[in-house]
Amino acid sequence: MSRLHPGRRLSPIRVLVALVLLSGLAGAGVMGAQRWASAQVTTSEDPWFAGYVDATATPTFAFENPAGDAAQDVVLSFIVASSDDECEPTWGDAYSLDEASEALDLDRRIARLQQRGGGIAVSFGGLTNDELASVCTDDADLLNAYRDVVDRYEVTTIDLDIEGDDLEDERGGERRADAIAALQEERRGSGKDLAVWLTLPVGTFGLTEEGTTFVRQMLEAGVDVAGINAMTMNFGQSRDADESMADASIRALTQTHRQLGVLYELTGTELSDATLWRKIGATPMLGQNDLEDEVFELDDARRLNEWATQTGLGRMSVWSLNRDVSCGPNYVDLTRVSDACSGIDQGDERFAELLGEDFDGRAMFSAGRVTTPEPKDPSEFVDDPETSPYPIWAEESSYLKGTKVVWHRNVYEAKWWTKGELPDDPVLNEWETPWTLIGPVLPGEKPIETPTLPEGTYPEWDGLAPYEKADRVLFEGVPYEAKWWNEGESPEAYSSDPDSSPWIPLTADQIEELVEEAEAGEDG
Repeated sequence: MSRLHPGRRLSPIRVLVALVLLSGLAGAGVMGAQRWASAQVTTSEDPWFAGYVDATATPTFAFENPAGDAAQDVVLSFIVASSDDECEPTWGDAYSLDEASEALDLDRRIARLQQRGGGIAVSFGGLTNDELASVCTDDADLLNAYRDVVDRYEVTTIDLDIEGDDLEDERGGERRADAIAALQEERRGSGKDLAVWLTLPVGTFGLTEEGTTFVRQMLEAGVDVAGINAMTMNFGQSRDADESMADASIRALTQTHRQLGVLYELTGTELSDATLWRKIGATPMLGQNDLEDEVFELDDARRLNEWATQTGLGRMSVWSLNRDVSCGPNYVDLTRVSDACSGIDQGDERFAELLGEDFDGRAMFSAGRVTTPEPKDPSEFVDDPETSPYPIWAEESSYLKGTKVVWHRNVYEAKWWTKGELPDDPVLNEWETPWTLIGPVLPGEKPIETPTLPEGTYPEWDGLAPYEKADRVLFEGVPYEAKWWNEGESPEAYSSDPDSSPWIPLTADQIEELVEEAEAGEDG
């Protein structure tokens, strides 16, 4: 999400020039009454907080288990175009939507967050990869790509994080605006709403020239823009040397507020100051920013939150929840930005809690749709092997670390070897249970086919034969590998005492890799 590079100066003069150029919009016509009313009623919505989560970053961030109330909603990022198919939406060009469901258990983890009362928005774009509209030039395919994401995750709020080359591509911006306008119209036609936030780079002078152009494109296309989320980070030369990050952020947000008022006025709509503030969001980069001399401290978070709540800002976010923790002692260079820690000593404090204080609204309801969950039918807790992706937990069975089971329509994963311990045992402390709740069984799921090895891949275990380290055998159809020399020690003992057993079963990934190698050999 970082964007302004060291040494690059985006002066106030460039922004003024951009606003002069925008004056040609005055003759573009007045928005319809419905759009005007929609813009005005923004002040009735509660300001909300949702931190960004980098869905593909390592280590995986457990957004489905929020640490506090401030983190109940998240903005999952980033949906971008596939490098293999320019009109296919992917998570970070690393996983297709289906692959993310399988490899990251993303759909189930989202469902788990929703079980706990949380919700998501989805962010498109970011700095690193190509946002869909920049490379997908077929209008119908582009609309389908956005629709696929919104429909799959049933989101009512999306975030367009447009920066770098994507922001400089005006033709791509026009395609993006037309597609989002069409998607919004579709959803309204079916009785649904879609809030669209534009996340854009800023200096202390406000939006860049490219940023104002993009906002203009969206308004001209008829998009009902929920608001502008300013990336209050990496200010570069626009920030005074003695200016705190909080004060620089406030200066940037104040200028963005002024610019947004002008942009609406030029399209024929005058909005009150209060309405405009509700259409402004802030996203600081917590801790160490990409520029070495810019560090957003805990005191900056307190100051920005106090100002934002007094001013009536409509949204607060943070980049990113993945980083909202102090770095460990093995992370030496704190000026080098980490995906997994902030680069400052936070103690027991969290930026999400400081920035989210008094932002009591919900990202998932920012488009106005509020739903009340239906009471659970007791039959929903009955486990059916034919609609369960994994085996149903059984008291008499032993489960190895990493084994997944289904119990009361939820998926659990074993943290260590376990037998006879209920997955949903209501323990007070997480360390008391060997099970991690992944999330609910999803509608339409079927048993996942367990990979098997072709007959004769390895010899059957023989109690009279000696085995060297790394030898592999089959025992009751399961492949095992010897950890050290042994003779007469059955692989069966692994299930009751894995540490002392000389055998370890191959993982599902190892088995699948062997199957693929065997199939490739047959084809060759």
